[in-house]
Amino acid sequence: MKSPITVIILTFNEENNIVDCVESVKDFATEIFIVDSGSTDQTLEMLSKYPVQVFQHPFKNYSQQRNWALENLPIKTDWVINLDSDQRLTEEFKKEVHQHLNSGKLDHINGFLASRKTMFMGKWIKYGGHYPTYHAMTFRLGKGICEQKLYDQHYLVEGDTIKLKGDVIDLITESLSTFTLRHDKWSTLESIQQFSNTNSSTATISGKLKGDSMQRRRYFKNLYERLPLFVRPALYFLVRYFFRLGFLDGTRGLIFHFLQCFWFRFLIDAKIYELRKQKNK
Repeated sequence: MKSPITVIILTFNEENNIVDCVESVKDFATEIFIVDSGSTDQTLEMLSKYPVQVFQHPFKNYSQQRNWALENLPIKTDWVINLDSDQRLTEEFKKEVHQHLNSGKLDHINGFLASRKTMFMGKWIKYGGHYPTYHAMTFRLGKGICEQKLYDQHYLVEGDTIKLKGDVIDLITESLSTFTLRHDKWSTLESIQQFSNTNSSTATISGKLKGDSMQRRRYFKNLYERLPLFVRPALYFLVRYFFRLGFLDGTRGLIFHFLQCFWFRFLIDAKIYELRKQKNK
């Protein structure tokens, strides 16, 4: 039975992911909207076989694309779910959301928090503080927006939320080459964000030690950004891999935690250092 909810999926050349993504939601959502930014592969041809509505919109950054979708798509349901093409809804997640939406007990609830279950090289990355990590992916239409950041954007929900037990699967990479290429691009965005130390909007998640799970993560991220360049990636890897037991994820976990915790963060610091040198010149 379908739930009174709309799924929004962003795409750009996602022929390797889009079918499995849509398959995970097609029997669950009342409506499925695709916001494509000019795919040139087989993405749109594959989507023609599914009951989805495709809209084209030029891509500037993830925040603007996601907020454009919320403000301009002809959404008819009261609730929305925002997905990337490499994410999948689990049966547990769908069943739980369906029960909540049909319970008649959501008068003061405007959103659901769900944890991403990261899959890297075919393995679930369970340790190193990477699970559970909760995100507001589902909310009432008009009660949630994507914070205006160049990288690591989250949805900001107005009002109370419920933390779900069901997960959303996040296939973080198709290959190591894809992983490093994407993170090189994201490191540029994050370095600019930190270097300028400004956001294009005040609508961002505030860091609070005693807040909800997203506010606590933002609190510690803010602390991290105050640490010296090149020292902080080593400390971050040390904490994640040893103190938070990332080594229990095995060989693929070692690859993931080293690349994500040290290499990626070190690359961000190097680009911030480069920006500072360019500014001095």
